[in-house]
Amino acid sequence: MPETGCRDTPILKQRGQHEVFCGLTGIIWLHRKMQDAFFLVVGSRTCAHLLQSAAGVMIFAEPRFGTAILEETDLAGLKDAQDELERVVTDLLARRSDIRQLFLVGSCPSEVIKLDLGRAAEKLSARHAPKVRVLNYSGSGIETTFTEGEDACLAAMVPVLPNTDQRQLMLVGALPDVVEDQALDLLAKLGIENVSVLPARTLDSGIAVGPNTVFALTQPFLGGTHAALERRGARHIPAPFPFGEEGTTAWLWAVAREFGVEQACFDAVTDAPRARARHAVAKAASTLSGKSIFFFPDSQLEIPLARFLTRECGMHAIEVSAPFIHKGIVGPDLDLLAEGPTIAEGQDVDLQLERCRASRPDLTVCGLGLANPLEAEGLATKWAIELVFSPVHFYEQAGDLAGLFSRPLRRRDMLKLEAAE
Repeated sequence: MPETGCRDTPILKQRGQHEVFCGLTGIIWLHRKMQDAFFLVVGSRTCAHLLQSAAGVMIFAEPRFGTAILEETDLAGLKDAQDELERVVTDLLARRSDIRQLFLVGSCPSEVIKLDLGRAAEKLSARHAPKVRVLNYSGSGIETTFTEGEDACLAAMVPVLPNTDQRQLMLVGALPDVVEDQALDLLAKLGIENVSVLPARTLDSGIAVGPNTVFALTQPFLGGTHAALERRGARHIPAPFPFGEEGTTAWLWAVAREFGVEQACFDAVTDAPRARARHAVAKAASTLSGKSIFFFPDSQLEIPLARFLTRECGMHAIEVSAPFIHKGIVGPDLDLLAEGPTIAEGQDVDLQLERCRASRPDLTVCGLGLANPLEAEGLATKWAIELVFSPVHFYEQAGDLAGLFSRPLRRRDMLKLEAAE
């Protein structure tokens, strides 16, 4: 533990022009996670092009998402958009009998014309129950960041979960299947039983919630889901997030303490994977040690990642910015982040670019829209969105996570050598 962490550090709050990526992109990993779900975006052709481009879906593939296109007549109010939407959903469900959960996803166009997707979801859910459950959430990029799409989706699921009085642990946050399996295996070896996951892979998983449910977040951007679960009576287990060896160990130990796991049992289960994680991180840390890093606000992973990079990889954080800072969620990571960096919430992108250029960090973590211009100015960058798409949680991915940050620096060094030759 540092003598003084950053939990009580004054937060620089700025509001102005900001650079964000659309929340609809959360569908790209959610549709792979929930195997019986379909995400129907109610939006424009631009929304459809974004999803197809970002997901890299081939034209002849039939994924578990699509777009109900709002035409000019819908936007002008010349047609009843609710009737049109019900027709599209009926046709979709008739063609895709495998759909058990249907999400109506709001977009910028549907929000601008005030299309009531909540009412549409209620009517359609009543019509198609019990075979299909229809929910809605907003993935609009207006005043939001791209990871809020997942948060809104999971928060929409919580109110309709069945009640339970069983003592149980719920893991909350979408992880790649292989990473989720690793986490469940570690918990099973610790003797923790009755573990559920939100989002579950299928509707029939039996996931429920109640006053004897405790939940551990695996993603730091789930503020709305956190609040929704607490409204259902569940209790949060605060912990650093499972990035790197230290973060994973602290996260697991917080859960283990909650369920009365003895220290000797905990050490027996975690000693070997901890050693592997430390060894894997050390390979990348040799490139990262002593280097400076600057975080623009983008994914809401910034604070846990800064903790990992400074404590386990030897980096120096100049500024750590996040779109939102929920101390009930990232407080444990702030406790471990040594005092020194500027902690910022929100963004005035022009002012932040000035601070970044003045500090000349060795590595800048930012969104796609800023990366190329900063690279052209001679700054090495890492795309924030890649950290959400890649498997980076828990022990076995610790080395891969460190490698995501070391590769841009190694690439920069190689380019310098080639230029010198």
